[in-house]
Order: sequence, then C-alpha cells, then structure tokens
Amino acid sequence: MDLSVLINKFNIKGRLVALSPFGNGNINDTFLAIYRNTFTETQVILQRVNHNVFPDPKAIMANMHEITRHCHEKLEADAAAGRDDRVWQMPRIIKTRETGEDFVMDEKGEIWRVITRIMSAHAFDLAQGPEHALECGAALGHFHYLVSDMDPGLLIDPLPGFHVTSGYLAKYDATLEKPSARELLSSSMEAKRLAKFIEARRDLATCLEKAEAAGELKKRMFHGDPKVNNIMIDDVTGKGTAMIDLDTVSPGLIHLDFGDALRSICNPAGEEETNLSKVIFDEELATAFCKGYMHEAGVFLTDADRAYLYDSIRLLPFELGIRFFQDYLDGNVYFKTVHSQQNLNRARVQFRLCESIESRERSIRNFLSKL
Repeated sequence: MDLSVLINKFNIKGRLVALSPFGNGNINDTFLAIYRNTFTETQVILQRVNHNVFPDPKAIMANMHEITRHCHEKLEADAAAGRDDRVWQMPRIIKTRETGEDFVMDEKGEIWRVITRIMSAHAFDLAQGPEHALECGAALGHFHYLVSDMDPGLLIDPLPGFHVTSGYLAKYDATLEKPSARELLSSSMEAKRLAKFIEARRDLATCLEKAEAAGELKKRMFHGDPKVNNIMIDDVTGKGTAMIDLDTVSPGLIHLDFGDALRSICNPAGEEETNLSKVIFDEELATAFCKGYMHEAGVFLTDADRAYLYDSIRLLPFELGIRFFQDYLDGNVYFKTVHSQQNLNRARVQFRLCESIESRERSIRNFLSKL
C-alpha cells in the first residue's frame, strides 16, 4: 500500500506535505509525516508494528490505548491542580477517519498506527552529564508515577519472559548441554572465567523474583526499554518531558526499569568497549539519576521497594551479561554481531560493570538511603 494513501486514512487535519523515514529504531518501521494548512503545521509519526518482535500487534495497540488513556487523564488532572513543575508530554494515538479505530490493517495484514510527535524535544544516545542524568531519572520516575495506579491485569504481556532472569539462566544452562557450546567453553580461558562468574552469583538471578513471590514487592507496570534515547528532553528548558516507545510496557516490577536505566546511563564506556579498565559504574551520574527519579517516584515507593533498589542495579547488568554469553555459546543466533567474539566481549563488559557496582555497594546503598 502507498504510505501516503495509508496515512490519509487517519484523522489528521491539513494537507500531507512530507513523509519520510524517521529515527534510528531497529524494531518498528517509522516515518515522520508533516501536515500543513494556512495557519498550522502538524507533525505525526507513522509506524508499522513489527509482528516478528510482537506476535500480537493488536494486543500492542490495545495496551497502548489503555496506557495513553490512563496517563493523559492523570496528566490533565495534575496540570489542573498545579502539581507539576513542567509540561509533561505523552504521545497520543490518532484515530482513523471512518471508524475511529486506533490502527489500520494493510492488504498484507500488517498493523499501522499514527501517534503524535513529542515536539520541541529530542533524545540523546549517551548521558551528557549529571544534569542530563537527573532529568532522565525524573522522566522515568514520573512515568512510573503515572502508571503506578494502573491495574496490571488490564495489559497483555507483550513479551512473555522478558526480564525474567531465572528464565535466561535456565536457557543458559540448556545451552551448556550442547556439544558446540561445551567446545567453545573448553577452548577459551575467558569463556571459562565468565562461566565461573555466573556460577558464583546464581542466587542473584532470583532475588527480585523471590521478593515478589514473598509479597515484599508489588507488580505494577514497567516501561521495558528505559534507555537514554527513549527519554525526551525539552529543547528550551533542558528538562525531561516524556518517555517514548511504549510497546514494551508490561506488568512487572519497576525495579527492572530502574536497574536497566542505570546500567545503560552509568557506563560511559558503552556496551562495545574492549578495554575493560574503562568500564566503571559512574556514581556521579547514578546519584544524579536517582535524585531525579526519587523526586517523581518517591510518592508511591514503599520501604520494601527502596530496600531492593541496590539489588536491581546489580542484577540488570548480570542479566544482560548472561544473555550475551548464552548467545555466544549458542552460535550468535539472537543478537546481531559483526564478528564471532562480539557477544563474548559484550558479556565481559556487563559482568565487569556488575563487579564495579559490587565494589561500590556500601557507597551506593548510602546515597540511596538518603533519597
């Protein structure tokens, strides 16, 4: 289907003047559309929901409908009551012209949607410093606040098993049973070292799951992909203004987002660094992020929630390291690679980051206790 024909099935005012690929996301096909009339310009995002990643695209749209409806109502109520120090934004779903639905299905059965673009804001690929980290924390904390009173039962889990560390550990164990994996392990001293690293921390894999099962932690909603380039920063004020990419929002523990955001923001060296001496957990960035987060999320966090924050910071790099290492032993079938040792090195980086966090446990717990 011609994309200009497809997008005009949605209720957008004005005349379409531009439609072009947008962003650098690697999941959904994304396009920026610009509409104009005599007085105004409207910019919207056209996306195809990738059914290879999300097997039930209609469920993804049902989830987005519930999330945006709930959050917009809460944003409007807070703004009316003067409770916010800024204008928080969230994408809005544009309805179709004829039926008022949230999406269009093309002749191939693909699901397409149109959402509003977050204007006068942009995201960064890396943390720009403590002030930026603070605003990233504020944006994630505010998102968690917005969805904190949603019923998790309203959403269909878009990616069952995502961030279930025990499941990744079980997959790793199953991979170790393969002769090809055992051969890789036996032929590499570095692979053996990483395997020992995992064995020494098996209890870490289930720390949050056990706390949830015991009733200490409550399942709410988590974003699922709180990387820095999903956090929009206002171009004028420099403040966090929105979380985007809502397809991975799932019922679960907010600790998964908290730990994952710090994992990505507080390792300035990045995931592909080959010199492990450069891989450290940056406490200055972490402290700033946590201050921003607590300013927004502290209103609903329980004492038990706070007690497990350090564990989440340590857990998420461990989890990702297991996933990289398992994929290396399995022949690099999941994560994209450009050379055979890339996933091995990625695992080395994550485990080194985990070690850096462990070496700073007292200091991290100390600044967390003061927030």
